[in-house]
Amino acid sequence: MDFMTAIDVGASGLNAERTHLNVISMNLANAKTTRTVDGGPYRRKEAIFRETQVDSPFSRAMRTALDDEVKGVRVESIQNDRRPLKRVYEPGHPHADEEGYVSYPDINVVEEMTNMLSAMRAYEANVSTITTAKNMFTKALEIGR
Repeated sequence: MDFMTAIDVGASGLNAERTHLNVISMNLANAKTTRTVDGGPYRRKEAIFRETQVDSPFSRAMRTALDDEVKGVRVESIQNDRRPLKRVYEPGHPHADEEGYVSYPDINVVEEMTNMLSAMRAYEANVSTITTAKNMFTKALEIGR
């Protein structure tokens, strides 16, 4: 694996985790949203990851047979969670149905915060891999002087 491929792998992880953090932030911000543009309550969203070839113009030019096994990650899709909504009895709420129930998203704030911490750690790990690759390249250049 060449220097740029190592950086491309880390960069793909950074992009995927950035999207993951954005999705988690949307979930936290809309934990109590009872109406969206679609008319219903907000639905918890989930980022679906998929492995992908590391593919940048520089990496394509430098690719060797050994690099065929190197994979990155990308967000394949952002899907609505299938969990049922929470129905809470609030007859005075403007979005209450005929029976007085309001449908809220089934978003567990503690679970979302845990997911956020995990995504932050993954983001930090990807930053660390890029930094390490950069430092190795710098040392190799110093040795070559």
